Amino acid sequence: MIDLKSAREMDKIERSCQICADVLHKLRHAAVPGITTKELDTMAEGLILKEGATPSFKGYSLGNLPPFPGSITTSINEEIVHGIPSGRKLKSGDLLKIDIGVLIDGFHGDTAISVLVGTPTAAAQKLHDVTKMSLRIAIDLARPGNRIGDIGFAIQDYVEHYGYSPVRDFVGHGLGRSLHEDPQVPHYGKKGQGTPILEGMVFCVEPMINEGTYKIKVKRDRWTAVTADGRLSAQFEHAIAVTADGPRILSLHESDREFYSI
Repeated sequence: MIDLKSAREMDKIERSCQICADVLHKLRHAAVPGITTKELDTMAEGLILKEGATPSFKGYSLGNLPPFPGSITTSINEEIVHGIPSGRKLKSGDLLKIDIGVLIDGFHGDTAISVLVGTPTAAAQKLHDVTKMSLRIAIDLARPGNRIGDIGFAIQDYVEHYGYSPVRDFVGHGLGRSLHEDPQVPHYGKKGQGTPILEGMVFCVEPMINEGTYKIKVKRDRWTAVTADGRLSAQFEHAIAVTADGPRILSLHESDREFYSI
């Protein structure tokens, strides 16, 4: 059952999301050649705790998966999502995905970005830009009267025009007192199908877009998902509140406000 949020609950989720956005903004600038993903994770945890919040991801488990050891996920190049922070150093040209979740006052926040480390390759730059634009296009459809399939269709239609593939094994999700709630929000779909979008919904739209096939593999750590063909993947994510006046981006940082103006 989908939990429709009150305006007060939306405000609480937005507070958590804004902590995510502020920390992620700092991490984006810290993600330079030579830094390790573990150093980024340590930085993130310190910033989250300083705000009086806790990392949603640290210790998170699902099914028979081991507890996730990091406060953020750090996925590089062909790694799609759920990469575990480690001693791996970033290199110029890497395409880094950082996903962050925060819990404060009983409500979770969640957002993610792709970061072009150092001097990007042309391929990484293009995939980064197309993925970010697909999210912007999708957010505009988070309005009462539309359906979840409209969001997935918009993402798929846009990225496939460039020869890219939306990941199908992972989806966006509702957000609130739990990190993952209904509805599921796929990055592909058909117009007019899926769950109706209602005022009061809060969910994350998080297109994960692969340069090649949409198929994935999972590493031996049982968390890190990679592209089956070893090609690049990018991701962007925002938490959206559905209001009578249209979508409200809860996880928007001031630095991106102009880009996501809808």
